[in-house]
Amino acid sequence: MTLHSLPVFVKLAGRPVILLGDGEAAAPKRRLLERAGAVIVDEAAEAVLAIVAIDDEAQAVAAVGRLKARGILVNAVDRPALCDFTLPAIVDRDPVLLAIGTGGASAGLAAALRQRLEALLPATLGRLATGLGAARATLRNRFPDMSDRRRAIGEALGAGGALDLLGEQDAGALERWLAVAAPPPARLVTITLTSPDPDELTLRQARLLALADRVFAGDDVPAPILARARADAERLAAPPASSAAVGLTLLLEMAR
Repeated sequence: MTLHSLPVFVKLAGRPVILLGDGEAAAPKRRLLERAGAVIVDEAAEAVLAIVAIDDEAQAVAAVGRLKARGILVNAVDRPALCDFTLPAIVDRDPVLLAIGTGGASAGLAAALRQRLEALLPATLGRLATGLGAARATLRNRFPDMSDRRRAIGEALGAGGALDLLGEQDAGALERWLAVAAPPPARLVTITLTSPDPDELTLRQARLLALADRVFAGDDVPAPILARARADAERLAAPPASSAAVGLTLLLEMAR
C-alpha cells in the first residue's frame, strides 16, 4: 500500500516562505508560519516553499503555475489538486509534535482528530520526550543493537509499561526505568486475523504490528492491515513455519 504523501517535519526558523493572499484564508497560515519562525516574503523573493491563499480561482491557479515553474513547492489553500504539500492539524506537546493530515480531503476531519488526541495525550508527554532525548547516549550504550533498543523503548512506552505514554509520569520515572531496562526477547509472533477490517484488530495485535521490525505476510493479508505496521518495517513473504525468528517479527495468517 503506497503513501499518497511522505510526512516530513521542516525547520523553518529564519527561512523565507512565500505567502500570497490575505483575509480569512491567509490569516491562519500566516500565524502558523510565524509560530514556526519562518520569514514571510512576497512572490519575488527566493524561497523553496510557498502558500497560495488567494480567493479568486484564476488568480490562484496563475500564481501556483508561476511558483511551480520556479521549482518552488506550493500549498494552495482549499485546492488539494494543486498542492505539492499540505499543512496538517497539529497537536503540540513540545518537543513532541503530532501532525494529522488527510491529503487535503477534509480539514474538518483532521481538526476533529486533533481535538480527540489533545484530550488523550498527557501534559507530561513533552517532558518524557525531552528525557528520552537526553538519555540517547545511555540507551545506545545499554542497547548497541538498534532492534533491541527499539523493542525496549516500545515495551516501556506501551500500555501498562514503565513509561506508558498515555499515563501521567512523575519526574523520576525515566531514571528508574533506565536503571533496570532490558529488551524483551526476540520472537516470532503469529497473529490470526478474524476479519480483513483493520479496526477489528485487538489492542495487542495493533501494538505488535507497530513494534515489528519485519512483517511476514501471505498474499491474502489485506493491505489495510499491513498499513498498521511501521512505515519503515520490512514487508516479506511469509516464511515456512520452521524458519527461525530474526528480531521481532510477525507472521500474519488469515483465519479460514
